[in-house]
Amino acid sequence: MQAMVLDKARTALRAAELPMPEPSPHQLRLRVLACGVCRTDLHIVDGELTHPKLPLVLGHEIVGRVDALGSEVQGFALGDRVGVPWLGFTDGTCRYCRNDQENLCDNARFTGYQIDGGYASYTVADARYCFHLPDAYSDAEAAPLLCAGLIGYRSLKMTAEAKRLGIYGFGAAAHIVAQVARYQGRQMFAFTRPRDTRAQDFARDLGAAWAGGSDERPPEELDAAIIFAPVGALVPAALAASRKGGVVVCGGIHMSDIPAFPYELLWEERVLRSVANLTREDAREFLALAPQARVKTTVVPMKLAAANEALDRLREGELTGAAVLIP
Repeated sequence: MQAMVLDKARTALRAAELPMPEPSPHQLRLRVLACGVCRTDLHIVDGELTHPKLPLVLGHEIVGRVDALGSEVQGFALGDRVGVPWLGFTDGTCRYCRNDQENLCDNARFTGYQIDGGYASYTVADARYCFHLPDAYSDAEAAPLLCAGLIGYRSLKMTAEAKRLGIYGFGAAAHIVAQVARYQGRQMFAFTRPRDTRAQDFARDLGAAWAGGSDERPPEELDAAIIFAPVGALVPAALAASRKGGVVVCGGIHMSDIPAFPYELLWEERVLRSVANLTREDAREFLALAPQARVKTTVVPMKLAAANEALDRLREGELTGAAVLIP
């Protein structure tokens, strides 16, 4: 099979021909139809997530067609179209798994990080962490739902009933969350790189009540904010823009250091919290909700061989929506 392989952090992926993987008893083998390019992939390539399996096939927004079934797989058939997200395995026995917090599992393993992912023409995945996909989406359109959508949805849940919602960093996750927020009747305020008028126009097209630079204050106090951009300096900015009792959610897996800030920004019962990974229940909820909310994903399809170009364009902020690799 064809694959794009990472051999060492801070180096380009190489095109390789690898042996066809064989599914274990609990696995599906998938012919990859599409795989989204996520900022987490970029953090792995750039060495900011420091313990990947090497060599590694990246990619955890996988849309595939079931090509072979492990002997103990239930609930799937040959030819089914399924999605594979970031969470690829949990032990089911640690205190977090027993407390319905499998996203915090002590022995979790992640697709495209400790498990080879979808920058390839075929992959294998644990069937217990695969999901049937809504028919409303094409292969490329479905791919960003599997991380940008799922992590965004989990972040949005952390904001509870917030009516005035700020979103810092208007990329793949934000453009999906914005549509869910609008469906739920929330008012959305978008923060982009300063003077990024293209991203601001994109946010307004998706229903933002206001869009401006991350160095600006919104016209109204926020009930909650979600930070998708991996920039620690946005934490005090979001706290300063939030009302008493407001919530600031850090939705990324990596962020630059948060600078010192005065206690008064956190005082008055403001809450600062992070989102780690996802749960299978998040996936079931969101994949049912997305077509109801008429979520549309904006994608830039690219050939598998163009994976390095896709990562570079993501790093430079040149993408509106999400890059999706098509084997």
